[in-house]
Amino acid sequence: MKRDRGRLTFGLVGAAGVIVGIALSVAWQNGVSAQSSNARRVIRPAKAPNTGLPFSPGILAGNTLYISGHLGRDPATNNLVSGGVEAETRQSLANIREVLRAANMDFSNVTTVTAYITSFDDFAKFNDVYRQAFSTDPPARATVQVAALNAGARIELQMIAVRP
Repeated sequence: MKRDRGRLTFGLVGAAGVIVGIALSVAWQNGVSAQSSNARRVIRPAKAPNTGLPFSPGILAGNTLYISGHLGRDPATNNLVSGGVEAETRQSLANIREVLRAANMDFSNVTTVTAYITSFDDFAKFNDVYRQAFSTDPPARATVQVAALNAGARIELQMIAVRP
């Protein structure tokens, strides 16, 4: 009788181990699937300047879009647009809008902006154009004056956007 009880206990423990093993295996597989759905994806819109430089216009990781710094480059010529800081800001925002659209987002998804400006003398002009893109509930922002930007640009904008 004692022997039968020992076999029964051993059998139940073994069965429980198999069930726990299966449950852990399924949970692990679901975790791998969830991670792969959040994989890093390059966002490269069709209407974007192609500078040939080694960076991606945007990287989507899960629901977060990391947008590279964008100058006011004309997508057709890759040259900076003429017209000063206002025109460059308008074009930079237009280029970023294309990155957002390619990730099925818009400016309402932007959570933070870093603006690099070569002269705070242009700060008010920059803000006038910037305010048009973010008229209500603007994202968090840092504005940094820098000595110079690539291609002689006056402004560069970098953003992070999050899809709810």
